[in-house]
Amino acid sequence: MRTFLASLLLLLSLNATAQTITVGIVPQFAVKKLHGIWQPILDELHKETGYDFVFRGAPDIPTYEKEFLAGQFDLAYMNPYHYLVAENIYRPLVRDTGRQLYGIVVVPKDSEFKSLADLDGKMIALPAPNALGASLMTRAAMTNEFGINYYTKYVKTHSSVYLNVALGKAAAGGGVQKTFNQQPQRIKDRLRVLYQTKKVSPHPVVINKRLPEEVGQKIQAAFIKIASTEEGRELLSKIPMKKLGVAQISDYDDVRALNLDPFFEKHN
Repeated sequence: MRTFLASLLLLLSLNATAQTITVGIVPQFAVKKLHGIWQPILDELHKETGYDFVFRGAPDIPTYEKEFLAGQFDLAYMNPYHYLVAENIYRPLVRDTGRQLYGIVVVPKDSEFKSLADLDGKMIALPAPNALGASLMTRAAMTNEFGINYYTKYVKTHSSVYLNVALGKAAAGGGVQKTFNQQPQRIKDRLRVLYQTKKVSPHPVVINKRLPEEVGQKIQAAFIKIASTEEGRELLSKIPMKKLGVAQISDYDDVRALNLDPFFEKHN
């Protein structure tokens, strides 16, 4: 009887100390695709840390923004400007140290557009107002560098942007190179890149500051270990992360310098 009670108490103790980590991923793609990319990574993180990682999908970027600004995620993958907006809630853990992020504007391959100036008065498809490379940086370029007027059509995901432009439902669209590269060949063949923005440090994986320091250190170490294996690098490449490394707060000074505040849309 004593042995049974001791075993029961040990089990209850282990369950009490088990850590459940709620994970939010910026919806650049449909939730089903994001789940397919991230769940194998979360499974590996579970193996390394013992924590239970629960994927929590958002249908669109505005919904995701409301949730991360409310501190609803323990762990999150977000664009760098999102991180700066919520840096009082989150701190960065890891990021892709092998590349930089930049926005692109795509147009139909057979269009006559040669410059952003040619898009004056045109309809531009964008995933969401606050998508960093795809919307904030491209809108800043159109307004500040080229001084053009344009109409916006928000279509929720990067994939929808490219599809809208390919089908002629928008004159141009904002995205980022990594999501453009992941599109089906039949879509890419109908588009060309008209413009590239300045380059900045890419999306970090961040952790909520309410979690103990040691939890963040353990998750960070697990990411680094996963990235040290060929199988792990293959999983991370689907995010995509080319070369995973430790993220620092100072990595995002280049984003601060862009002064994107006038283009950021706050939600009630």
